[in-house]
Amino acid sequence: MELECFVVQDGAREIIPGRQDRDWMDAFSSRFPYRCLPLTMANSTGWELLIPEDLTIEWNGGKLATDTTITADTPGSHVDHFAQSHFSHGIVTFHTGYLFRTPPGWSLWAGGAPNHIKDGIAPLTGLVETDWLPFPFTMNWKMTRPGVVSFKKGEPFCFINLVQDRQLDNVQPVIKPIEADADLKAQFELWSESRAAFNQSLINRDPGAMKQAWQKFYHKGELPDKSEAPPEHINRRRLKPPIIEA
Repeated sequence: MELECFVVQDGAREIIPGRQDRDWMDAFSSRFPYRCLPLTMANSTGWELLIPEDLTIEWNGGKLATDTTITADTPGSHVDHFAQSHFSHGIVTFHTGYLFRTPPGWSLWAGGAPNHIKDGIAPLTGLVETDWLPFPFTMNWKMTRPGVVSFKKGEPFCFINLVQDRQLDNVQPVIKPIEADADLKAQFELWSESRAAFNQSLINRDPGAMKQAWQKFYHKGELPDKSEAPPEHINRRRLKPPIIEA
């Protein structure tokens, strides 16, 4: 299976597998957020498109395209070929430089890198039917208040992954009492009791619990009754980097 990335603009942006590291996660004592497997898996489930040069964006709060200015910190850079104020209202449009093509039935989900937080600006998310579309899409960010924001070279400005979205229309959400699944209820109650006891041990400064630091049921793919872990459990993403064809 291939995600085809056709270059349609000079200087198409570098694409790399998603990185799990985040500055705000690093800043925690003992890098505590990395214990949350859903966070690190989301961070790395997709590919990042990277900013080619340092950019400064300023918005005065106005509704016109001219109320947003975008400048490159490197003199002589052709920033207008990459980032523009196209839609006005403090929206910044980035050009990826690619036309993406996915296999039949697969679409491309494009947005900001998961859990990558920027003050003063927020990524807009799009779902694109790239299994037939013969032209590229753009990545857009919305300023959240008047002011100045910066993007640094190598920072992700777009994050893409693939979804089989057409099948979602056939999914029926069903709300059920937990008692409807006896085995699931038993596992849930075991987990709940274990979690409460472990948290109390931490409060009591129990040496064993302090050394363990946190319960690792989900990270290890273990069930609360210690039965065999599901073989399909994944705790680290290993996406492929792009290869270049002539």
